[in-house]
Amino acid sequence: MTLAGDKVRFEFATSTRIVFGPGVFREIASDIRLLGKTAVIVRGKSRERAQALAGLLEMPVVECEIAGEPRIDQIRAVMRDLHNVREPVVIGLGGGGVLDGARAVAGLLTNPGDILDYLEIIGKGKTIAHRAAPLVAIPTTSGTGSEVTRNAVLTSPEHSLKVSLRSPLLLPLIACVDPELTLTVPPALTANTGMDALSHILESFVSHAANPMTDAICREGLMRARSLLPAFKNGNDLAARSDMSLASLMGGMALANSRLGAVHGFAAPLGGTFDAPHGAVCAALLAPVMEVNIRALRGRDPGSPSLERYAVVAQILTNDQSVTAEDGVKWVSDLAHHLGISGISSFGVTDSHFSELCVKAAAASSMKGNPIVLQTEELQEILHRAR
Repeated sequence: MTLAGDKVRFEFATSTRIVFGPGVFREIASDIRLLGKTAVIVRGKSRERAQALAGLLEMPVVECEIAGEPRIDQIRAVMRDLHNVREPVVIGLGGGGVLDGARAVAGLLTNPGDILDYLEIIGKGKTIAHRAAPLVAIPTTSGTGSEVTRNAVLTSPEHSLKVSLRSPLLLPLIACVDPELTLTVPPALTANTGMDALSHILESFVSHAANPMTDAICREGLMRARSLLPAFKNGNDLAARSDMSLASLMGGMALANSRLGAVHGFAAPLGGTFDAPHGAVCAALLAPVMEVNIRALRGRDPGSPSLERYAVVAQILTNDQSVTAEDGVKWVSDLAHHLGISGISSFGVTDSHFSELCVKAAAASSMKGNPIVLQTEELQEILHRAR
């Protein structure tokens, strides 16, 4: 955000159309038919919902599977299968990894070349020049907010990294968010994805790149995220599930138009090096990052607006206007405990990995949005506390 006198300048971009509410999944087929001649459904391992959607579409359908978090080789394999598809509309139906995979596929359908041509860090980093093929994003979890973001996060096992394909031309035309699709998500996945959504909202709100639009979205998102524990305890609580679907959606809108921070700075190398689901990593890191950031701000930049924002976070999460920023850390830490969140040691991370992880995290693009530049010993402390 740039301030010039009393003028505020920022950009805000999201999916062209957002359709939200219980049951909207069953009503979206007619809108999809207007976008193309062939439906390319990118899904996870389960075919049940993809087959249900295919039965509603009344058009040719090609199904593509992306199991787990998307890898570069998976995207290449899908693209080989689609070289003769006529006027495709790409539908991502699944969790955040599936939606990211669908976004990459939609982008490559209109931008020639190999995926590495467009990837940052490990590839050529070419600019996406053409709008992606029509993309409809239908999330079945509440975490990533990928239905309204502009980047596809892909894993490169060869480089032990997660990297992004990024462009506003990759934004979906339709985000179809139906909380009913999340009712069957098991408790552990509800916990990890919900903490991921909370981390998106929180990091975007305290980022130095926050703007008035993301501020308003994050404040509402923080209130909705208080429903994570009820959704975890009772997966059939549609009101709590709806709140978490909104929190995820708002977190996605915020991160796409602000910046993240140290949680996601660490999540990239941790997820690329270990068999560690993104949401689980963010869940383990969130409270330690908050604690270290707040202490660093108090010590080196006590006048930072981000310090006041951490206090606002605490006030919203606890519903108590008298609390301090540190009380927000305790609230998040207690939540993680009640959700049964595991530390990063459960993924095989040991002290011997810390130095390399800190170097990679410090260089990660997400780290640029952290409210204060963290010193090496502070990065190390985060990993120690997240064990």
